[in-house]
Amino acid sequence: MSRFHVKAMLVATALAGLAATPLAPLAFARAAAQAEQGDKAAMTRLLDYVHNQNTTGFLVIQNGKTLVEQNWPAPADDRQFALFAYERTKDGALLEDVASQQKSFVSVLVAVAIDKGLIAVDKPVSDYIGAGWSKASPEQEAKIRVIDVLTMSSGLNDHFGYEAPAGTLFNYNTPVYAVTKRILTAAAKQPLETITRDWLTVPAGMSDTAWRKRPAALASVGNDTGLVTSPRDIARFGYVILHGGVAESGKRIVSEASFKAMFARSATNPAYGRLWWLNGSDYTMRALGGGRKEGPLNAAAPADMVAALGAFERRLYVVPSRKLIVVRTGPSAPDTDFDQQLWLRLMKVVR
Repeated sequence: MSRFHVKAMLVATALAGLAATPLAPLAFARAAAQAEQGDKAAMTRLLDYVHNQNTTGFLVIQNGKTLVEQNWPAPADDRQFALFAYERTKDGALLEDVASQQKSFVSVLVAVAIDKGLIAVDKPVSDYIGAGWSKASPEQEAKIRVIDVLTMSSGLNDHFGYEAPAGTLFNYNTPVYAVTKRILTAAAKQPLETITRDWLTVPAGMSDTAWRKRPAALASVGNDTGLVTSPRDIARFGYVILHGGVAESGKRIVSEASFKAMFARSATNPAYGRLWWLNGSDYTMRALGGGRKEGPLNAAAPADMVAALGAFERRLYVVPSRKLIVVRTGPSAPDTDFDQQLWLRLMKVVR
């Protein structure tokens, strides 16, 4: 058996075991109150590093207990970040458009739609939104299925032009991803806001999360609605993932079968599932034309980590084997290897 298959079995086992994990309510608390729980020096190094990387919100939860919760002011002179920042929550956290992290939230909504019998991933996209949605020929377009859009393997470029047969090439494609939201609303015959509220945010207790129309400068990327949320709400979403599709209230949001399918490694990129990034693969096809990289998504993190990643290092990490949820919000980090450096420090705290 290959090393890849061994890793895949370990990750699948960890994810499958979550459904049986007893639910522990989230206990939000300031890091100062939790300092005695770990190595204070390691915690200090972690917080100093994260703070110096332009972070506005940082939250670490293990076994339902908050090890770290810190919120910092946003840099006043970052005009680009200002387009993503909104008001503050009651606990002082900044509400932010979390960029491409939204893809993983939409993945859960698609999973719910599958459970409701509204979407079948092997059907062509045109079955839901009609023909002519791309610039491919009618014959080429008819072969692009919902699953191909969910796994970034539509075969289309960012301008919806044909590049390769569907299902054969990984291309991290935000404009084509945005079609997923059209598929959802067409299948459910309801607005995205209603679907998100009824299927996810209310059951999960995510009171700070909502879709908002993006400024024109952001809408030009081909995805004109942003998901605006807070670190605590991202953590509540992470809780649903950590517990196999079950919210803190005990309500099952996603079936076990649909939950497992979200994290199946895609044929074109073993580090990607259905709009989720997956650690532990032998190689990674990177986003935005980064090409192939040998090794896992993040060598410093546990192999069973799954991640919702957004621009400016917006991060949600969930690690089943450690019962761990990690959230980072804010502007771009100065370090190009931020994720690696974060996990090198984090692993000294979450032993």
